[in-house]
Amino acid sequence: MSGPALHLAVELDGDGAHPAAWRRAAHAPDQLLTPRRVARLAAVAENAGFTLITLDDGVLPPGGTQDVVGRIGAVERAAFVAASTSTIGIAPVVPLTYAEPFHVSSQLASLDHISTGRAGWVVTEEDRPQAARVWGRPPVVDPAARARESRDGVEVVRALWDSWEDDAVVRSVATSRYLDRDRLHYIDFTGETYAVKGPAIVPRPPQGQLVVLGRPDQVPAAQLDIALVEGRDTASVAAAASTAGTPRVFAEVEVALDTPEATAAERVAALERSAPWVDRGRLRHIGSAAGLVAVLAELSRHVDGVRLRPLVLDEDLPVLSRLVLPALSERRLTARPLPGRSLRSTLGLDRPANRFAAAAVQEETR
Repeated sequence: MSGPALHLAVELDGDGAHPAAWRRAAHAPDQLLTPRRVARLAAVAENAGFTLITLDDGVLPPGGTQDVVGRIGAVERAAFVAASTSTIGIAPVVPLTYAEPFHVSSQLASLDHISTGRAGWVVTEEDRPQAARVWGRPPVVDPAARARESRDGVEVVRALWDSWEDDAVVRSVATSRYLDRDRLHYIDFTGETYAVKGPAIVPRPPQGQLVVLGRPDQVPAAQLDIALVEGRDTASVAAAASTAGTPRVFAEVEVALDTPEATAAERVAALERSAPWVDRGRLRHIGSAAGLVAVLAELSRHVDGVRLRPLVLDEDLPVLSRLVLPALSERRLTARPLPGRSLRSTLGLDRPANRFAAAAVQEETR
């Protein structure tokens, strides 16, 4: 546990966690595919005091599954949001099953520069065979093979972030030197299916290493900063958290809250007539804001944070902002991110030393 503060994250993809959430959205359908839509939601989350927003992603077009919605790429949305926010962390979902780790590394390092050190990365798998065609690659259908792609991909991305030392950029007008080439390094990675030499094409991120989130059953715990754990009740979440083996642990919680217009149960029932809210094995709170505060207070004994997945963003996010986060703050269970702090700093995570610089220091001391 990182201390008394419970860090709250919120998923802002689409119109909400329910596949029919668009039916209760407070905007015209065409606004979903505008960056200003997610920027407005991010502003609400930042003003409320959330630590982090996450942005889901997928390469398949709308209609591929009942949960797929039209969307702009998560990294592109994150970059747009970074320019209009100042304290909240921003973590896009980027699967590594088919994507090139070299390009992922560059995109995420650039996001950390744009956000001045507030970027994170949610590592996931792409388990739909149709997605392979988008990348022009054969499907990776075996779970062990997908886990291997994630493991190797995260290793490559993290190594590339270190391939530039912090002081590699010189920018010396007097000597006409922009880089110190001795502070750029080949990573020389060789895996089972590909090799990457490096170095990166983007300087080391401001945080050194972005905050990496993922499920410990998909990515080795040693490669994660935050484990995302699931369970249908507090006891199950606590058990998963106790074995995560990562510096920080966040619980996944789906929420549907009472609003002035309808109870949470009524809202869920109305949406269920259009499509089912699939049970993904996550803790789910359907009820009052006060009830959710009690659930989060109990979870704070077992985890460092919670990622909330609201039923309908336009209805649940305002309730979270007006009633839930203020109540948690009153009870001193949460702390608002401070201006000028990186996401790692907000989460109480140290800035990692550059592996190549550290190795050189060790060599000199021998």
